[in-house]
Amino acid sequence: MKERSVDKATLQMLEKAKCDNVCTAFERSDMQDPRCGFGELGVCCQQCYMGPCRVDPFGKGAQYGACGISVDGIVARNIARACAVGASAHSDHGRDIAHNLYMTALGKTQGYSIVDERKLFVIAEEFGIDTSSGDTKKLAAEVAHKCLEQFGQQEGEVLTTQRAPEKQKERWRKLKVMPRGIDREIVEMLHMVHVGMDADYKNTLLHAIKAAVGDGWGGSMIATDLTDIQFGSPNPVRSKANLGVLGENTVNIVVHGHEPTLSEMIVKVARSPEMKALAKQKGAEDVTVAGICCTANEILMRQGAPLAGNYLQQELAIVTGAVEAMIVDVQCIMPGLNQVAPCYHTKLITTSKKVRIPGAIHYQFEEERAVDIAKKIVTEAIENYPKRDRKRVQIPAESSELVAGFTTENVFYHLGGKFRPSYKPLNEGIIQGRLRGVVGVVGCNNTKTVHDYNHLTFTKELLKHDVLIVTTGCSAGCLCKHGLLDSEDALQYCGYGLREICEAVGIPPVLHVGSCVDNSRILTACIEMVKEGGIGTDISQLPVAGSAPEAMSHKATSIGLYVVASGITTHFNPPFQVHGSKKVLDYLSNEMEKDFGANFIFEGDPKKAAQKIIAHLDKKREALKLKPMMYPPLNGETEKAAAKKQAAAVAGN
Repeated sequence: MKERSVDKATLQMLEKAKCDNVCTAFERSDMQDPRCGFGELGVCCQQCYMGPCRVDPFGKGAQYGACGISVDGIVARNIARACAVGASAHSDHGRDIAHNLYMTALGKTQGYSIVDERKLFVIAEEFGIDTSSGDTKKLAAEVAHKCLEQFGQQEGEVLTTQRAPEKQKERWRKLKVMPRGIDREIVEMLHMVHVGMDADYKNTLLHAIKAAVGDGWGGSMIATDLTDIQFGSPNPVRSKANLGVLGENTVNIVVHGHEPTLSEMIVKVARSPEMKALAKQKGAEDVTVAGICCTANEILMRQGAPLAGNYLQQELAIVTGAVEAMIVDVQCIMPGLNQVAPCYHTKLITTSKKVRIPGAIHYQFEEERAVDIAKKIVTEAIENYPKRDRKRVQIPAESSELVAGFTTENVFYHLGGKFRPSYKPLNEGIIQGRLRGVVGVVGCNNTKTVHDYNHLTFTKELLKHDVLIVTTGCSAGCLCKHGLLDSEDALQYCGYGLREICEAVGIPPVLHVGSCVDNSRILTACIEMVKEGGIGTDISQLPVAGSAPEAMSHKATSIGLYVVASGITTHFNPPFQVHGSKKVLDYLSNEMEKDFGANFIFEGDPKKAAQKIIAHLDKKREALKLKPMMYPPLNGETEKAAAKKQAAAVAGN
């Protein structure tokens, strides 16, 4: 078997799947080889029925599509269409959360409440809503309604974009990429890529950025804020990650997807005395609810529920033979689950009208009956436990300790202490040369890369160069599984300056800040760094960067565009399918910096990518005239050797 993953649990389950004659995404991906070279370069156009058309990027064949579109126009339109789809996914997530909060405020939901009243009042005041009445439900209804208005707004500026630093907003207005309404920009983008529409590659890309900003600073930010209000703002919590969290003698329920509305209720119901008693009646010791993908991150941060794995492990969780039910909601759900589940006793249950899978059981989620639906699902899983074939069960031993649940707000208290919450220690650490900078490592898994390798290799390389990491999504899942979110064990990978700060503050060197919509927390943390001062007056001046080392979905396209448009240079791999157009590639890799203060780095080798990001951070530090780094990087030495080097450096200072 060719190298598939750096995760031992994944490799074990792939071997078991082979023995059980079960086909997974890894094998299905192999069957696609050789892939279309035109598609990989982004020069294939399927925008109308005169196509598909393909343009020869080497100048020997056709140079235009049937309608006359150039290679630059084709490549730009393909990116824009992908961005519109990705932006719609995360923004629709935000709309659903806003709807749930609105229904809860009106008393029309079952089992939900408003948990974080403090954040509700903060957001209400930011939105200009009168809070003097102190009526929580009234305020929640007004906040939710105001957020819902942002989707259909036709003129003006999306309300939450006003959080951005003034210089960034000035750029957006000058370039006409400040979003008027979340849905409006997505719809207009889709109109522009229709056949016979926009053919100017830069104009197309700028509108894609406009839709993306509406996602990152609109739909995703709304999703994060309202999820905190509805279910509670996370606080640091200990848990475990990897397939080893599944119980040998417990009913195992795996929730998978992205929206926390039903999964939060499933965790609550599964932990009830009623369900625990039913599980014992069926011969199980307890009920374990574990997560896959971003649903995992949501229930991990708020409920401490264990994380079973990331995107490419969804089928492998079932392959353990120990999962009674997998409950899915939206996004990143493999249709192939319906091919794997019947090979075992696992029940595959869909819950969203937007995601139906042939052969799966469907329980339509409705806020008005949330508790009843959760009880039916958990009961069905428990009653399936006696059907487990013990001879076919193989649960990997691998699981790692972790600390998750960091947010823009609670990091204040960890950095500055309860009575002087502040981002000053972070900024000071950067100014003094203890920290090189901060990098957000986010995104998916992709079968085109060795599972988890890029996330892990890239992150470790940065840690030894004193870079603090924040992480979300399936990248967070990877780093959780490999021990980098353990506040003690992870320190062995850190340069001395980073280690010094983590030990003093009591945080791991990799901070888990949530699901993929919670990339908005990275943006708001950057805002706080700018507000604190000393390292620039705009996000684009900060020694920060982003990376999606194993990008997979159209959501990643939107995320990448809005992060770079926010002034954060971002490594992205596999790259957008843009290499068929020199002009589009040059704009994204170089020219975009002139417009937005940041650009993309397309690099497949994670070590080389890390070095490019380190060079970028150093360039930002030099521009700010910050002190040189206090300590040399680890460069692979033993901890003892690193300590000696550190002592010499201190003596030299």
